[in-house]
Amino acid sequence: MGFWALYFMAAMLGGSFGAYFYIKKELNLDPFDVVNRFLIYWVVADLLFRYALQKMPVINIKPLLILPFKKGKIVSFAFFKTTFSFFNIIHAFFFIPFSILLITDGDKPLGNVIFWHLSLIAIVYANNFLNILLNKKDSWVIAIGAVLAVLAGLQYFGYFDITTYTAPVFELFYNTYWAVLIPLGLMILLIMIAFRSFYHDLYLDAGLATKSKNIKTENLDWLDRFGKTAVFLKNDIKLIKRNKRARTTVFVSIMFLFYGLLFFTGAVEVYDGPVWRIFAAIFVTGGFLLSFGQFVPSWDSSYYPLMMSQNIKYKEYLSSKWWLMVIATFISTILASGYLYFGWDVYVAIIVAAIYNIGVNSHVVLWAGAYVKTPIDLTSNKKAFGDKQAFNVKTLLLSLPKMALPMILYAIGHYAYSPYAGYALVAIAGLAGFALRDKVFAMIEKIYKTEKYKTLWAYKQKN
Repeated sequence: MGFWALYFMAAMLGGSFGAYFYIKKELNLDPFDVVNRFLIYWVVADLLFRYALQKMPVINIKPLLILPFKKGKIVSFAFFKTTFSFFNIIHAFFFIPFSILLITDGDKPLGNVIFWHLSLIAIVYANNFLNILLNKKDSWVIAIGAVLAVLAGLQYFGYFDITTYTAPVFELFYNTYWAVLIPLGLMILLIMIAFRSFYHDLYLDAGLATKSKNIKTENLDWLDRFGKTAVFLKNDIKLIKRNKRARTTVFVSIMFLFYGLLFFTGAVEVYDGPVWRIFAAIFVTGGFLLSFGQFVPSWDSSYYPLMMSQNIKYKEYLSSKWWLMVIATFISTILASGYLYFGWDVYVAIIVAAIYNIGVNSHVVLWAGAYVKTPIDLTSNKKAFGDKQAFNVKTLLLSLPKMALPMILYAIGHYAYSPYAGYALVAIAGLAGFALRDKVFAMIEKIYKTEKYKTLWAYKQKN
């Protein structure tokens, strides 16, 4: 987690200098005007990113309610814990250097830049408390994300540019000192609403009481064609539909569908190399495979000991996970057909990457899962993108076939003969993995049996 924190800090810091000088020298535009245009996307994307990853302010409230603490103090303490959240601080690594460059290199007045910067800080913290209010309101967040995607698409294809209307708002924070009161007032309003909401739920017989709800049962009979594997497939589909953490993997895989826009559109100059095309395609088609597969069998950690006491064959259990990842990869490949807009070469890369994901990466993630012994809380998004216990030498080595091998194979074919020769090598590797599926499964099954008792012990550890 520390590695990823440093990575994002470095990316923000480098992006700040890179964006400023690239916009100014390469595009011959005013960096301040360009950044203001796209700040609306930054704000909404920040809210979606927070919803997926940021922990809610959680404290053990029940023991405090019988002690002489005022409820307001308890809520204030919980809210204070979010003040120095990484999701608030990370923005400083972009906007502070950018603001300094505006003053020193762009000759912007110090006072105007300071008030513009203070307005952005208020907006960031407004997002922080809005995220608290939106907790567990999936439909609202999905709607916000859908609107953002539609507006970005309309702007990209030249039908409607939302930034025409939002850029003047952010420029107002720069041109008019008193305008800082608008985001500041919004932040205070959201703090008050969130505080009131938490305060009124701070009762054992109200907000903290166990809530009951009706559950609709599903048979999913259409999966019976998979034989004994169908039992586990049905369980996994129900798990994804009913649990917050599992649903997040679906959201992440949808987001990965748009990852190719960084590579296939030429939007980022450093990604113009031919080898990066296959790298992007692996993520576009394998978003679910990579995010879900890396935590097999951790998804079943809460009842894994019970499963291991039953007459269950590892092969049937692993086959259900494999089929789920294959189906998801197939669906992602169909949804990614929109990349045909950028040419047949792009979609060929996506199809080839899908073959490799099914034939090779699906086996590799199951193999690596045997060494990841991190129990998962299905009701929380905590550690949704990884955990320090999931990082070890074995999982690191097994990450090489997932990303490095297809890039190496493509590079050999591309530079030795032609791009299609590179695609052929990657596809052949995927087909070979699919053909050797039974032998590979036998090896993986043996590894899971070897690691069985270590895994059971790890899942029993609460802390």
